[in-house]
Amino acid sequence: MACFLTADGGTESLRARVYDADGTCLGTSAVPYKTDFKPGRVEQNPEDWWQTFVNAAQGAIRAAGVPADQITAICYATTCCTVVALDENGRALRPAIMWMDVRAHDEAQAVLDTADPALALNGGGKGPVSAEWMIPKSLWLKRNEPEIFEKAHRICEYQDFITYRLTGEWAASLDNAGLRWHYRSREGGWASSLLQKLGIPELEEKWPNRVVAPGDVVGTLTAAAANELGLPASVKVVQGGADALIGMIGLGVHRPGQLAMITGSSHLQFGVTETPIHAQGVWGSYADIVYPDRWIVEGGQTSTGSILNWLSRLTGAPLDFERLNAKAAALPPGAEGLLVQDHFQGNRTPHTDPLSRGALVGLNLGHELHHIFRATMEGIGFGTRAILDAFAQAGYTGEEITVGGGATASDLWLQIHADTAGIPVRVPASPDAPSTGSAVLAGVGAGIFDTIDEGIGVMVHPGRLIEPRADNTRAYDEIYTRYCALYPALKQVLS
Repeated sequence: MACFLTADGGTESLRARVYDADGTCLGTSAVPYKTDFKPGRVEQNPEDWWQTFVNAAQGAIRAAGVPADQITAICYATTCCTVVALDENGRALRPAIMWMDVRAHDEAQAVLDTADPALALNGGGKGPVSAEWMIPKSLWLKRNEPEIFEKAHRICEYQDFITYRLTGEWAASLDNAGLRWHYRSREGGWASSLLQKLGIPELEEKWPNRVVAPGDVVGTLTAAAANELGLPASVKVVQGGADALIGMIGLGVHRPGQLAMITGSSHLQFGVTETPIHAQGVWGSYADIVYPDRWIVEGGQTSTGSILNWLSRLTGAPLDFERLNAKAAALPPGAEGLLVQDHFQGNRTPHTDPLSRGALVGLNLGHELHHIFRATMEGIGFGTRAILDAFAQAGYTGEEITVGGGATASDLWLQIHADTAGIPVRVPASPDAPSTGSAVLAGVGAGIFDTIDEGIGVMVHPGRLIEPRADNTRAYDEIYTRYCALYPALKQVLS
């Protein structure tokens, strides 16, 4: 029986899973790692990623109870825009700059100021450019830590670091490169002219020398990696990519007109098109980065589940989610006058403003923790609606949105998303979308499936549908207008 080992390297932990070729998860293991938070800056130690990958993989294989020789392929998804500078041996020269780190906001503006043709992916060339992305962060290294930049043999991502440790190959994912490095598979590849205008042409030589599409085989395990994992060296390592994009596969969103939302520390929203779309307030569209001959349109929220984690840290104890959900569900829409702006770590879309910040507005002495809890969920729901509105203005609409990740654990949050957006929310049988998507890609790389679409048909199983409640949607329509007024009003205060 062919089995696949997957990993989902998230913001706070790595989860490994073992799947069979029918899409059944046979075993799972999660291991946390440390994240260092400072205002506007977030870092991790790449060596923690590798050790966590090994420990979680071994735990998942043990939990699955399958012989090592039944693992035929490995595929994984990781956080995107988590940038790391490495020496010739693949060792980190400094802590990795995490995806949610927005220190490079000045460099992002410098990228936009070039007016390079590659910026068509940024609101049709009108921008903005996000401080989260590869080139702004690399430019920040060049400007602020020039000795690290010059010494770096490779500047790449979390995904590429794991690939190198597994295979000894320097290979970037077409998914990450097309999504965040301004790589254009149909228009000459790397954005060389953009790097030239920024004064960092040498960055292109520091990037991995191969670009491999999701589902294609990068190589097999090195002897050292096979020994650490306890697997045969013949195991194929199949290219994955950004956790959210690989999550699209795991949600079964692969046809034009479908919408996907990956939830966790952040939210990401995606659609699939047969023709390119470029518009202000929308990222993309990106050619071929997940599926051949299709484009991906994107929106995203920087802080979502991470706000609930912040709330837990603020209270000094783990939140009692069962009790909070029950009390919050009893509140009417609007949490009795409390409104949250969800920009705790800046805004991705539709504003793309790294300096915007979160806010709790309308507090009174009668509000309790469950009011803030519900209002936070509602604020995140409004942020999602703003993104779907931007999609619609660009010409892309969907009749329902398929959701995976952390929000699926809360029926209340799912209902709030359906009510604030005014469209049904679908949850597949397995909401662990990046892992399921990685399993599909592993099946393609192992030769079990001819295409990603075929793998989706076999491994992704239907789940449940949450319909919006008309009364709540009407109530939220009015509250949403006040949410939309928050950003321009607060921008004047915070700028």
